[in-house]
Amino acid sequence: MSKTERQFKLWETEIDYMEIPSEIKALADASKGAGYKAYLVGGCVRDFLMGIRPKDWDIATDATPEEIQRTFPESVYENTFGTVSVKTGSEEEELRIVEITTFRKEGGYADHRHPDKVEFTKNIEEDLARRDFTMNAIAMDLTEDGYIFVDPYGGQTDIQDRIIRAVGKSEERFEEDALRMMRAVRFASRFGFQIEEDTQRAIAERAGTISEVAPERVRDELIKLLMTKGAVNGVRLMLETGLLDIVIPELAGGAGVEQNKHHAFDIFEHNVRSLAYTVEQDFPLHLRLAALLHDVAKTKTREWKSDPRGEKEKDGKKGDWTFYQHQYLGEKMIRDIMNRLKFPKEMTSKVTLLVREHMFVYDPEAVTQKGVRRLISRVREENIDDLIKLREADRIGSGVPKAQPYRLRHLQAMIEKAKGEPVSVKQLKIDGNIMITDIGIQPGPKMGFILAALLEEVLEDPNKNTLEYLSDRTRELNTLSEEKLKEMAEKARQSADGAQKRIDDAIKEKYFVK
Repeated sequence: MSKTERQFKLWETEIDYMEIPSEIKALADASKGAGYKAYLVGGCVRDFLMGIRPKDWDIATDATPEEIQRTFPESVYENTFGTVSVKTGSEEEELRIVEITTFRKEGGYADHRHPDKVEFTKNIEEDLARRDFTMNAIAMDLTEDGYIFVDPYGGQTDIQDRIIRAVGKSEERFEEDALRMMRAVRFASRFGFQIEEDTQRAIAERAGTISEVAPERVRDELIKLLMTKGAVNGVRLMLETGLLDIVIPELAGGAGVEQNKHHAFDIFEHNVRSLAYTVEQDFPLHLRLAALLHDVAKTKTREWKSDPRGEKEKDGKKGDWTFYQHQYLGEKMIRDIMNRLKFPKEMTSKVTLLVREHMFVYDPEAVTQKGVRRLISRVREENIDDLIKLREADRIGSGVPKAQPYRLRHLQAMIEKAKGEPVSVKQLKIDGNIMITDIGIQPGPKMGFILAALLEEVLEDPNKNTLEYLSDRTRELNTLSEEKLKEMAEKARQSADGAQKRIDDAIKEKYFVK
């Protein structure tokens, strides 16, 4: 293709091809100067054709790894797949190291991941034949006056037609690496493409083999999918193909399961519509996960409650569905899901905390400033804004028009006020050092119980958070036995739980939920 022919019809517009980075041109020129072929291959060619700046640039060559290293002394070769990492000296991070790989063809894939054997070849078409999808099986040769594409599987046409099609026989591609099924869904969600009929059929027939893929690899594909603008369609496609039944069966189990009168959609649809809000708002991964999974336990806690006020009917009796304590079971289920997929502990803790607390009450008639302080103390100040965002997603996922009704805005105003008040032991005007030096209390369980008791008092009345009051109160508490202090701390906790339960029960009765 000449420079005057650099137009490619995509998205119903004409897109000018971007310039190839000078570092990439230099590597290709050096390879050719040494007597070898050099093609840009894979995702960088696909993105280039679509007018998207590639994040990675990959070059394929007929040179062996040893010949590549002789051509580029500043390089590293530490694998058996023919890939040499070449240092370019570029100031741009994505161009500092470029991978140059020898043309290769591969044998069987007994483990659905790694080829049983790799053979180097001198033929670019044989190299392209091993790739996953036609849009990724295009090679581009840089010439003095433009580009020449090698496209034996019609990848350019499939890109134009917005189609994801497996190279060759779909069954063989997915037998080679089962993760390619997740990649197909991820590409569909990222680009808004359709998966070609035969390719999607092959995914549905082999969805179960995704269980043979290392959970870390599945997790990484899931993360990439959830961070695309088309994440909702991707999750729906996972359900349609059967992949979701294997990867997150707890989520798939909500499809078609009716909810109560406050929800316009079934459990699965509610969850994905909640996810849609987090995508629209460009929220980070932990909020997208929390929104997608926040109601997975409803399928396990769903019970029918007969009541003449009910708007639904079952077995000739009015009533409605209830999901008592689904947030607590959800916390456990989501921890199991994320541990199964090898998510980092910090991410798991953040998501499960948000899900456990997402049913917080925000009715102005019931919420008090003291209750808000307890909420912040329970979830920690750094998580409170995320909790509000999750509740917004929950609301939109239920089919209501407003993410923030007056009640929620009222609560946020109370939260802003409470943020300036003590809600944790660290914010008390007394600490362990003062207890040791001024009062003579030694570090240990007794000090912890006293601090917990002081915090309960300050949560009740922030005006008590003075060094004078807390020092006097510490001396009084220090006269009590460790067992008595432990008992006081437990009663304080039960009292707080009881107060919250009374608020919850009042709201549930008002809105006929359980």
